[in-house]
Amino acid sequence: MGDSDIATLITLAFAGSVGMTFLVLACALPQHNWWPFFVVMFYIASPFPVLISRRYSDGSSSSSACHEFAVFLTTGIVISAFSLPVVLARAPSLAPVITWGSCGLILAANIVMFLTIVGFFIAFNSEDLSYNMW
Repeated sequence: MGDSDIATLITLAFAGSVGMTFLVLACALPQHNWWPFFVVMFYIASPFPVLISRRYSDGSSSSSACHEFAVFLTTGIVISAFSLPVVLARAPSLAPVITWGSCGLILAANIVMFLTIVGFFIAFNSEDLSYNMW
């Protein structure tokens, strides 16, 4: 594991911690509640379709039906992560479920976290790495 791999890993860990800090702030600031934390389920679920499709692909072509369906599912998960806070902020009741400030922090957390996940796939996609079990 070279110095550039360690620097990449440290950068991705820092970006992930910044994203989670935004999410915790969305839950912990005054007049906010814990509902925004449900977005973590989308962070956990988003890499699985692509990881499963890589596991079961034949490797002969870069575009297969399995891979395209996995990208479709991942896109749906990412869009759901961005739409959940907006729906919670616009909930039709006397008082919305979350505030718009909390919604903004969640959207910022989503951007940082999904860019971190994409960065992980880009950084550790090569086949010559010994820890390429992802």
